[in-house]
Amino acid sequence: MTRWLKLKIALAALAAAPAATAAAPPADMALWRLDCGSVLVTDLDVFSDSFAYVGQKKTLTDSCYLIRHGGQYLLWDTGFPVELAGRSEVDGPFTASLGATLAAQLARIGVRPEQVTYVGVSHRHDDHTGQLPAFPKAILLIGAGDFETLKQRKSDRIAPWASGGGKVEPVTGDRDVFGDGSVVMLDMPGHTEAHHSLLVRLPQTGPVLLSGDLYHFTENRQSGGVPSFNTNRGQTMASMARFEAIARNLRAKVVIQHEPADVAKLPAFPAAAR
Repeated sequence: MTRWLKLKIALAALAAAPAATAAAPPADMALWRLDCGSVLVTDLDVFSDSFAYVGQKKTLTDSCYLIRHGGQYLLWDTGFPVELAGRSEVDGPFTASLGATLAAQLARIGVRPEQVTYVGVSHRHDDHTGQLPAFPKAILLIGAGDFETLKQRKSDRIAPWASGGGKVEPVTGDRDVFGDGSVVMLDMPGHTEAHHSLLVRLPQTGPVLLSGDLYHFTENRQSGGVPSFNTNRGQTMASMARFEAIARNLRAKVVIQHEPADVAKLPAFPAAAR
């Protein structure tokens, strides 16, 4: 046997090894969309660094998601803080409001906060980390750069994990949450230092891409617009290109988490996508 043939055989075996050892996703996977608030934006142009939305306003949703994977649960993003429940709060061009808390919504489908194995956070902004303290027993999955920024700012949202009382796994690059390719945090930096989107492969629905804040609404995605407050324009555009390539290649259902029309692509709570 020639050295070249031996090398080809070794490479083929190496390539096949991960597929042979990976566990199959459970057949009873489910994805629930949760209402984590809404926000009226009176100056939509804050979502553009090229003056694309001057004089426009829009009401956005703030959505979160629960994924059941066998006997484990992943909560993706946690919305506005519980202190906002039942009222509104104005902050510059944003008027935020929150109806039911996450804990109250989860109770409707028989899930207690302590049953949540992982809380995955797309990025560090308040409308995605607001109810983190309600899940102190969960393993926190968050981009390493975003976690470091929150620690430096001494954010009370991550107190259970920053103090060492809770388990945190700072994520660099992509992260296959359950080890079988069914739920993957996708490295999409630019909106913040270590922003992530989420790929969920459901048995019946197929691949679903949850945007995080890579995009905020449909027109934003169509034009590839970059918000003025993003941390890195170049990284944002590169992340958009990667996201769109994944969406095309997997023929995935794209859900922009702040776009009401996209959120409506999934069953209304308490029904679930499967």
